[in-house]
Amino acid sequence: MKIGLQINRFTWKGGDKIIGNKLAEIATTADKAGFYSIWVMDHFFQIEHIGEPQEPMLEAYTTLGYLAGLTKNAKLGTMVTGVIYRHPALLIKAVTTLDVLSNGRAYMGIGAAWNEQESTALGFSFPPLKERFERLEDALQMALRMWKGDDKEFAGKHVHAQWPMNHPQAISQPHPTILIGGGGEQKTLKLVAKYADACNLFARAGDEELKHKIDVLKKHCQDVGRDFNEIEITVLEQVRPADGKIDAQEAIEKCKHLKEFGVSHVIFGIRNVEDIKPLNVFGEKIIPEVSNL
Repeated sequence: MKIGLQINRFTWKGGDKIIGNKLAEIATTADKAGFYSIWVMDHFFQIEHIGEPQEPMLEAYTTLGYLAGLTKNAKLGTMVTGVIYRHPALLIKAVTTLDVLSNGRAYMGIGAAWNEQESTALGFSFPPLKERFERLEDALQMALRMWKGDDKEFAGKHVHAQWPMNHPQAISQPHPTILIGGGGEQKTLKLVAKYADACNLFARAGDEELKHKIDVLKKHCQDVGRDFNEIEITVLEQVRPADGKIDAQEAIEKCKHLKEFGVSHVIFGIRNVEDIKPLNVFGEKIIPEVSNL
């Protein structure tokens, strides 16, 4: 089983001026500790179940480029980019650049977007859900074409590109891992089956719900003739240490339990990640224990 780290909060003691150095310390420690992946949210405001909107939030792809230069092994991605935030060609170019500069360590995390408050506040368009999913499919189709080197005119439902050229090409083969976030049964999981290499589901919804979502994905794979086993099943988990300490055995048991459902990649958000010690606990006790699951 793979263990990832989601850095979802930058509200650290010392204020804005220490964010860069603290982020560097977190990322390099996680990389050395053996975390398979490091993720940031693609939001512009902090989201409600983590903090207040006014709390610090970094732009995702600038941050990932910074992390690419600091790390050597961990894969890097957004959890996840709302398709409305960037024109697909710009997003594909950003992911390609990240992949090249990290020597093949990029994920393209993408979804249909949900944060209407953030979009309205900053002036991003927030079309109806149906259109957002159509735009998501346009972006997925365009990415796969551009990463194949197919630069013929692209005409999707909402996106038109006369010459979708992409040079340099991604290092990852056949292309950077495409991860679609969300568990919508009629649209999101169907798009996973058609286009994605990975999906992200919410473990906190409970065992029955997680199993149901995976069963739905299996059915969509059957419908489109896709091998379900090709898809990496990831989940987000949160660790809120008591007295600043990680309960290593609890995390290990959680991973073992999720493995029973077919989950192969657990991405942890650690509430006090800036203390650094929790990362070392993962590296010393948790990652070695679950790596062979």
